[in-house]
Amino acid sequence: MPWWGWLILGAVLAGVELTAADLAFYFIFLGVSAIVVGLAELAGADLPLWGQWLAFAGISLSSMVLFRKRVYEKLKGDAPGFDSTPAGEVVEVTEAVGVGERTRVQLRGSEWNATNVGKAAIAAGSSARVVGPRGAGLDIEPLAQLDQQQGG
Repeated sequence: MPWWGWLILGAVLAGVELTAADLAFYFIFLGVSAIVVGLAELAGADLPLWGQWLAFAGISLSSMVLFRKRVYEKLKGDAPGFDSTPAGEVVEVTEAVGVGERTRVQLRGSEWNATNVGKAAIAAGSSARVVGPRGAGLDIEPLAQLDQQQGG
């Protein structure tokens, strides 16, 4: 594959990671690996196609194994004043969201993607409770549903 093909593939893979909310931080390593192979080809490495793919696989796998957990925790888990489980917190839902649908909510000063995992739709302007994290987003349920489950 020509060097520019690897750069395009790398940009697309990195873009997928940056635009999708529920991915678990793998595509960025694939994208960076493709860019590294493209830059190596641009610099004159002149590997055969099988060698390019082998280098891509090796760089991808080794970077995920060596760096993914550390980078993921740095970006998501070490925010000051933020515990990693916001379950139980109440958020305001600004638009109606059906069961299984996604919306955006505010939590601790940040905007999050949230998926309604409850058994009922959540009306616009009502409150929901955070059930737990989902990738880079949150799972939420309507408050009334949780109150009924708890007998209140």
